[in-house]
Amino acid sequence: MKVGWAPWRIRYILGKKERGCIFCNRVRRRKRGDYILHRGAKNFVIMNAFPYNNGHLMVVPYRHTGRLEALGEAEAVEMHALVKQSVMALRRALKPEGFNIGMNVGRPAGAGITDHLHMHVVPRWTADTNFMPVLGETRFMVEYLEATYRRLKKAWRTK
Repeated sequence: MKVGWAPWRIRYILGKKERGCIFCNRVRRRKRGDYILHRGAKNFVIMNAFPYNNGHLMVVPYRHTGRLEALGEAEAVEMHALVKQSVMALRRALKPEGFNIGMNVGRPAGAGITDHLHMHVVPRWTADTNFMPVLGETRFMVEYLEATYRRLKKAWRTK
């Protein structure tokens, strides 16, 4: 049997669960390791610390709301613009062949964080889904988060 290693996940499994909203906490702290790639006027772009794929980004409004219809026009327009900018940075940095882009609103729709909206931007490659996640319940991440962060931060600045 082959073994896939994902040692960074132990932080999620055994780590202290933080209080409050993880998005509000991250944007207030302004410290290294929070993986915020960009701060806009109404939204910010952050890497998912426990991603589906390397480069999994989230576009998050600063305003704490779990209701899509509560977003103002400026928040919604900037969110869409930052999704587009995320795609462009991911193309430059990681060269994905496709993307999953979407939002899960409410627990029945699959939202893990129900009280703060966020749009997922997940880069995809032809061979990234194979028998391992389907049968072996194992996903391989090809690069550590910090390395992907540095790669994306550089690509974000490149226009």
